[in-house]
Amino acid sequence: MSDLRRANLSMTWKLLAIAAGSFAFGFALVPLYNVLCSVTGYGDQSRLRERVSVIEHPQLDRTVTVQFLADVASAGTFEFRPEVRTVQVHPGQLFTAQFYAHNLSGRATTAQAVPNIAPSEVASYFHKTECFCFSPQHFALNEGRDMPVRFIIDPALPRHIDMVTLAYTFYDESARVTARR
Repeated sequence: MSDLRRANLSMTWKLLAIAAGSFAFGFALVPLYNVLCSVTGYGDQSRLRERVSVIEHPQLDRTVTVQFLADVASAGTFEFRPEVRTVQVHPGQLFTAQFYAHNLSGRATTAQAVPNIAPSEVASYFHKTECFCFSPQHFALNEGRDMPVRFIIDPALPRHIDMVTLAYTFYDESARVTARR
């Protein structure tokens, strides 16, 4: 057998071994992922099931009033307000609230909402699943739109707390970027 043929055969076996090892590693990732999740708590399926059961079984015997506030940091550049001022929510119930923003700046712009929850001890019990505050919002000239915030109040919220305030301050980010230059 020639040296070239022997080298090709050797390379073929090495490549097949690498392919087989990669295939086996792919199957080993599932149990490794489960071990990692149980150790760190991230992506833990049992915790996710607990949260789903909370959503499926809200505390119907208890209501919490959620008040919505909106403020604009740079006067006159945006109209920003909640669609409703207060709602009654059962802990464990998924709820969607709408805010409205309208660009009055006279140009296309980007804005960012910064949330605040009061009383501060409620923050760990208030879970937003979707929020316009998660990323900057791009607005065309004179554009107005509804923006949702979806949240769940954890049923473990202390019983003495029956009112929560969710406040947002809306910042015109493009004005801040221009001011830095």
